[in-house]
Amino acid sequence: MSTTTTIPANLRIAIVHDWLTVYAGAERVLEQMLLCYPQADMFSLVDFLPDSQRAFLQGKKVTTSFIQKLPFSKSKYRAYLPLMPLAIEQLDLSAYDLILSSSHAVAKGVLTGPDQLNICMCYSPVRYAWDLQHQYLKESGLDKGIKGWVAKYLLHRLRIWDLRTVNGVDQFIAISKFVARRIHKVYRRDSVVIYPPVAAEDFVLTKNKEDFYFTASRLVPYKKIELIVQAFASMPSKRLIVIGAGPDFAKIQKVATSNVTMLGYQSHEVLLEHLQKAKAFIFAAEEDFGIAPLEAQACGTPVIAYGKGGALETIRGGENQTPRTGVFFDRQTVPSLCAAIEAFETLSSAIAPQDCRDQALKFSPEIFRKALVDCVDKEVRAFYQRA
Repeated sequence: MSTTTTIPANLRIAIVHDWLTVYAGAERVLEQMLLCYPQADMFSLVDFLPDSQRAFLQGKKVTTSFIQKLPFSKSKYRAYLPLMPLAIEQLDLSAYDLILSSSHAVAKGVLTGPDQLNICMCYSPVRYAWDLQHQYLKESGLDKGIKGWVAKYLLHRLRIWDLRTVNGVDQFIAISKFVARRIHKVYRRDSVVIYPPVAAEDFVLTKNKEDFYFTASRLVPYKKIELIVQAFASMPSKRLIVIGAGPDFAKIQKVATSNVTMLGYQSHEVLLEHLQKAKAFIFAAEEDFGIAPLEAQACGTPVIAYGKGGALETIRGGENQTPRTGVFFDRQTVPSLCAAIEAFETLSSAIAPQDCRDQALKFSPEIFRKALVDCVDKEVRAFYQRA
């Protein structure tokens, strides 16, 4: 599958990423962007990636903003959110023809001129400033009091800035149809959908499953791991294994019963072993896309998932979808999840591990890179024809 670009070789390209602190989902997308455009220069608000996670940057020097040098920015960079719009605007990109902004917060807001093309890989409009504001404030303990009013005012100001910067984006790329709808709702802009890549080659198909269910996640409220544990507490005959650490670990551990094993943080090798051997992976969050369910399917493991958000686009869990690779539940409640687990057990023999694997292969890095290059080439040609 060819990913050769047709844009001019002398085109000066910059890639702008919100912040570089850990190699996670957005950074996997960034890695593929750099493979498509190895000549691009890198910009980010801050760069605190540990040496062990920097290989995907191909040795590139990252130009950062003034936030990089502020006190405690390495551990408290999110606290500087009110300064991020100003900081991103101070990155000087005037020497570049094409800007690829990799944005879930402020990267799309870089300042560009009429002869510059800004294509935004949008993971989502700023979640905590738009439709998920109330959820985030409540989970952060900022839904009341003086601090709460300050936080609400700052998010109000962020929304005003966020809408202003929409005009600087020439083309949005959404990571799912779900995100495309959010982009249209917030920005009233259409977008091209290009699904993030899943490195299926790192996950080995395993057809022989063991008698346990599995989930893995950072233990934070919106991931709904407590809901999963509560569901299994009501089904003592079924076994659940949980991998993950986070602020909710102690709280979740208190509701775990003897049929629930919480392993905390584990290495990738241990995670992979459980993904391969589990009879099903449980996914209860509403995600914009969701890599974990596809990694499970790459192992030949079916997924029982909350039927909203990106999961509807990555899992074949509907009653009329064949071949099926999982089961959906329609409410984030214990009864709804329990019903889905029971439904899965009645039809699990009809879900083939190879079908799960084939579903994951539809989201390969090669497919992502070709879609990205085709989209960028099209936009570059159209931009210069208009000029």
